[in-house]
Amino acid sequence: MERIKKYILVIGLALPFANGCLATELIYQPINPSFGGNPYNGTHLLNVANAIDQYEPDSDGFGLTAADRLATTLESRLLNNLLDDVSSGKSDSGQLETNDFILNVLDDGNGGLTLNIFDKITGESSIIEVSGPLSN
Repeated sequence: MERIKKYILVIGLALPFANGCLATELIYQPINPSFGGNPYNGTHLLNVANAIDQYEPDSDGFGLTAADRLATTLESRLLNNLLDDVSSGKSDSGQLETNDFILNVLDDGNGGLTLNIFDKITGESSIIEVSGPLSN
């Protein structure tokens, strides 16, 4: 009986180590051919990526479409021309109206400009006064 207990004890202690002897080393093998995987996986991976692609390139990084960028550029050029005309003396005043605001530019006669900006959406109005060149 004592002998059977010793065998059971030895087998019980040796059993967990026996499973470790059967294990092998884990070796990573990439799937993507760009990283050393099987080159035949490339077409499949590309087709899967194209199937789940949800990106729509209708706007730039700021969320503006081509039409929005064109409108912004035109408004900027018109505002620049208006400010150049009034500040150079070609005109005493001018107005620029867009969908969102109305801008009135007035020459104060001393080389300064007064800009009156009216926001059509909120109904708020702002006045900006730019002084003329400083004389010494």
